[in-house]
Amino acid sequence: MDGRAVPAKPVSGSDNGIRPSLSELVALRGSVSGRRNAKLGRQGVTGHSLSPLRGRGMEYAESRDYVAGDDARHIDWRLTARTGRAHTKLFQAERERLTLIVADTAPSLYFGTRVRFKSVQAARAGAVAAWAAARDGDRIAALRGSVREAPVTPASGARGALRVLDALVRWYSQAPEEDAGLNVALDHAQRLLRPGSRVVLLADPRSIADIPERRWPALAQHHEVIVLLLTDPLETAPPKSAVPFSTDGHRVEIDLASAAQRQRWLREFAAPVEAAIASLPSRGVRVQALPGDAPSESWLPLLGRTRPMVA
Repeated sequence: MDGRAVPAKPVSGSDNGIRPSLSELVALRGSVSGRRNAKLGRQGVTGHSLSPLRGRGMEYAESRDYVAGDDARHIDWRLTARTGRAHTKLFQAERERLTLIVADTAPSLYFGTRVRFKSVQAARAGAVAAWAAARDGDRIAALRGSVREAPVTPASGARGALRVLDALVRWYSQAPEEDAGLNVALDHAQRLLRPGSRVVLLADPRSIADIPERRWPALAQHHEVIVLLLTDPLETAPPKSAVPFSTDGHRVEIDLASAAQRQRWLREFAAPVEAAIASLPSRGVRVQALPGDAPSESWLPLLGRTRPMVA
């Protein structure tokens, strides 16, 4: 379904919910400023994420037997005195976490019947993710499935968030001429991610259905993965009546009062949503459907839970 159904209710700050504006994405900063989610590392502390790498840093990790070449300044004198053997302290090295926003730009996203297009909701949800990352002190990057367009390189703070917002406006104002798909986007992501990163995936449910199941456990093993399924109420709860669509100047009418047509419709649009919600959590992925008429920050409770252990 690539028809363009105009949203029933205009959205302030956007082009009637059809195209996102930079001003509305910037304004979403206020939706996350009052939500201070604990950012938990391996030790459950708030602040910068803790690297699994051992080295000089701010956070004590453990002590081990002293070996030749260890820095004498890090000798654990108490443990040395208690055991009679020289021990040295090891520390957790602090680092900034990367939040990577992966944007689906499939043509089916540029559609909507309630409040805003799914593409506009994607841009808004991505902006919320960017502002939450800036609040938490993360570096922020973004990319989409493209063989020609480079990712938005990681940067911290408002500067990093605004660069991502600018890309979201470009990507979701209209369907890009070239879209290589989410599998290509995830290939790009693998080259950018480091253990302990957060991945926020903005996607049409049918795009998620095309990703091989084996990708999810491998991705979630080392990263916090959140999938937001962009939906429209017409897709998941269609009326039992004839529904008109306009596409490329042509009018098409689908009779959803017919049981056969209705079942076909639900298999096409509702089933991928249900399948993703049923299967992804067991693979370590947090998932939520985000309709076009829902608050764009309503998925924020997915953040702030214990992050995965990093090997």
